[in-house]
Amino acid sequence: MSTVAKTQSARVSAQDAPARSDSQSSDQIEDVQGRADPRHLAINKVGICDIRHPVSIAQRVGGHQSTVATFGMYVNLPHHFKGTHMSRFVQILNAHEHQITVDSFKCMLGEMTERLEADNGHIEMSFPYFVDKYAPVTREKGVMDYNVNFIGNQRGQKTELYVEVKVPVTTLCPCSKDISDYGAHNQRSLITIRVRAEKFFWLEELIDIAESEASCELFGILKRVDEKAVTERAYENPKFVEDVVRDIATRLNDDERFRYYVVESENFESIHNHSAYAMIEQDKDAPAA
Repeated sequence: MSTVAKTQSARVSAQDAPARSDSQSSDQIEDVQGRADPRHLAINKVGICDIRHPVSIAQRVGGHQSTVATFGMYVNLPHHFKGTHMSRFVQILNAHEHQITVDSFKCMLGEMTERLEADNGHIEMSFPYFVDKYAPVTREKGVMDYNVNFIGNQRGQKTELYVEVKVPVTTLCPCSKDISDYGAHNQRSLITIRVRAEKFFWLEELIDIAESEASCELFGILKRVDEKAVTERAYENPKFVEDVVRDIATRLNDDERFRYYVVESENFESIHNHSAYAMIEQDKDAPAA
């Protein structure tokens, strides 16, 4: 047989032979995580954390804002399973990477517990949210960023979703103003509002409540006339840390959409080597004491 004939014959034999793969299919590889575990210890939370992912958030002014969120995704693990399937968390996240709403966040939580065959699930999502703000006098446009957290819990058939915003503001001390012949000490403060709501609301609504109940709100840019305006506004509206949380809690009590809330305020004191802090927590649906 000639060399050409031998080559052609070899090619035909190779084509007729069944295809060979060096890798096995998924159903041929043992599911190690599914093995029985002899220690009989259930795990409360297992999953992935500190994973960043692009998301899109609806804005009150219209359209959507693209930002980057950091996720933590966890489920409980029964005592008889050795491990959970970590890749499924990322698959679920990829399927919901576009627009995130309260409803889609709840869907993601339900899908996660179902696919991981868990009774309980927990998702945390934190991201910076940007809002255009205009200086009070010159109307110069600036940008403020706020830290926002979505926190979801599922226990059996019960699902709870909390939305949290952290809002930096200015507070001015009523005592300092009252006892001083001139001036009063003020400081940057951080207000945290966490709510569980029955009906739709905008993130900007919580930000508005926090800023309106401080001595004065913050701005991204201020000219001299704006600085004068915000300084005088704070001086005319002194508030203790206790005043801040009580005034915000009053607003939330009057809004039936918010069934549960936690309000915190921390004043980074300008004349003390410590912070002042206050917190109010309220569950409107809890049985009366």
